[in-house]
Amino acid sequence: MKTAVSAVTGLSLESSLVDVPFISESLAAALLRGCKLATVADLLRHFPRRYEDRRSFTPIAQTLPTGFATISGKIVDVENVPTRSRMVLTKVSVRDDSGTAVLVFFNQWYLKKQIEKLTGQIIVAYGRVQRSTMGRGIELTDVEWEALGDKEETLSAGRIVPIYPAAEGISQNRFRKIMWSAVHDLVDLVVDNIPQKILDNRQLLSLRESFRQIHFPESDDERKSAERRFAFDQFFGLQLLLAAKRRTARKVAGISFNSVSEVVDELKSVLAFNLTDAQARVIKDVASDMAAPLPMNRLIQGDVGAGKTVVAVAAILIAVRNGYQASMMAPTEILAEQHYLTVHRLLEKLGIRVGLLTGSLGAREKADTLSAIETGDLDVVIGTHALIQKDVRFKKLGLAVVDEQHRFGVIQRAALRDKGAAPDILVMTATPIPRTLTLTVYGDLDVSIIDSLPPGRKPIKTHWKSPAERTAIYESVRKLLSEGRQVYFICPLILESDKLQARAATELALHLGKHVFPEYNVGLMHGQLKTSEKEETMELFRDKKLHILVSTTVIEVGIDIPNASVIVIEDADRFGLAQLHQLRGRVGRGSTQSYCILIADPKTADGRARMSILTTTSDGFLVAEEDLKLRGPGEFLGTRQSGIDLLPFVDILRDVPLLHDARDEAFALLADDPSLSRSENAPLKLDLIHRYKSMVDFVGTN
Repeated sequence: MKTAVSAVTGLSLESSLVDVPFISESLAAALLRGCKLATVADLLRHFPRRYEDRRSFTPIAQTLPTGFATISGKIVDVENVPTRSRMVLTKVSVRDDSGTAVLVFFNQWYLKKQIEKLTGQIIVAYGRVQRSTMGRGIELTDVEWEALGDKEETLSAGRIVPIYPAAEGISQNRFRKIMWSAVHDLVDLVVDNIPQKILDNRQLLSLRESFRQIHFPESDDERKSAERRFAFDQFFGLQLLLAAKRRTARKVAGISFNSVSEVVDELKSVLAFNLTDAQARVIKDVASDMAAPLPMNRLIQGDVGAGKTVVAVAAILIAVRNGYQASMMAPTEILAEQHYLTVHRLLEKLGIRVGLLTGSLGAREKADTLSAIETGDLDVVIGTHALIQKDVRFKKLGLAVVDEQHRFGVIQRAALRDKGAAPDILVMTATPIPRTLTLTVYGDLDVSIIDSLPPGRKPIKTHWKSPAERTAIYESVRKLLSEGRQVYFICPLILESDKLQARAATELALHLGKHVFPEYNVGLMHGQLKTSEKEETMELFRDKKLHILVSTTVIEVGIDIPNASVIVIEDADRFGLAQLHQLRGRVGRGSTQSYCILIADPKTADGRARMSILTTTSDGFLVAEEDLKLRGPGEFLGTRQSGIDLLPFVDILRDVPLLHDARDEAFALLADDPSLSRSENAPLKLDLIHRYKSMVDFVGTN
């Protein structure tokens, strides 16, 4: 919304609520405290969280105790009735032509005087209907009421009624009166931020009319039209931001890497397997980007076990053979260590020097590594957040790879990029992201998907078992152990505490080793172990000297043990759907049939849904779509990371066509007017700078 000033009131959208005539200082303080509303714009954008259809009045005699109802009638009696529990019931008798109902208010004794003054007047009331405690007629509880008096307009009944997010000390009735005044007295301050041509193209309501219909809709169709307009606005703003980021990135001169095809052939010579068609296709995308004179900005998605690391190694090899250094940043030490072992094992055959930089390195080892990075004695550095610390200085960084990128914020990714002069950026995730969210959050990146598994891999069979079946599960596991297979046991996520999880894993390992599988060697993995201890444990498991590995979620990603064919997840309903899918991906790495056993007794519908989804599909993208439906986009990616804080009525799955429309319009508009300098785009520019501060960097403020 553009800043505007009302000639009548002298107010603007940035005016404090204290300056609004119908809002007192105490009410303004309550709105700030309870709803974080400080300005006129904040108030207008305080949208209802839902609506109730109260358009039909039910005659009292026909009102049944089956839910909520709206009635209207004259007040005929008011009384306060004390109870044995020292509660006071205020009972208000309301009569229409068909009968009498009693409105019941709990511990609101002060209402008696207020309502007595209205005796004989008509009120409307909405509440939960139940049979009278006296055995005759009906009562309404959880009541909202309003006196009609001489006015015909009521805000709580006879209409589609908005229900606002709760604020302490402000009733829904009072909130509706505030918003009614706001819509009538302040909405003319709004200037439409989207050019009229786009509104006409997409058949969108004007912004002023959208505010009127979102707060007090005249019909369901008008409400939906208003919701569509605000959803379009949100998508449009995000897509403009992404379009601007893409345009800015393409103005930067990047590195044009040479001889990429020869380098890829060199990689193939040291691989112990053939690339899948999907891997080959994505490596071709990456190689093409790296040969171009613009910085690469590519996202690689691939389900667990799809072979993204090999693609990253291909990119690393291209950078190194062109005389540049490469880095790979992972969110956890164990994943960084796993990548280091994999990359080092492949590239040492080609004489490439690979180092590891994590926070747990000793002072001497860290100093040596930092020196080798600065002098160029290390060609490749794998690490955690330690890579973006100030004391890390690359001699010539040409490629930055970010793995499991959704766990890093924008600032962290930018800090890694700033370690070089416009290096190529390759981001990877094993968490499949629905295409809708990819467009919404990563629309500034080119996207490649590794959509097939290496040949010979069999889909993992997933079974959901109750805790009562644990003995039978252990016997099935013993049978597979006797055939030479290895097993993961994942301990439950009790609390967000590494120490508590470590203790839980330790206790589970002791129990399994002593009481359940005494004939087998049981290992232990958790976040409290030293790096050397983790490496030793994984080597023992990889060498089949450990038969069972009990672990916390530190093995969620990056661990590749082909002989491990069973994973048992205790109390599986305590984990999220995406995390369960990641854990399941620790098996199924070899050619034998693998199994995932979910031990769970979920108490909620969502918990049961997660278990059911995992047992019916092993397709990560289908799992991701279902996860998005269950959790919503902010939860799915983490609102802090994704920047998505969607309006309550935006459905990112339902609104895919609207998202595409907004994207098309945003990219076309910015192509036509890159700095939004034309007069018809001025309101949009101001609104974007207000709502998305980072747009200032792209379109300027002139």
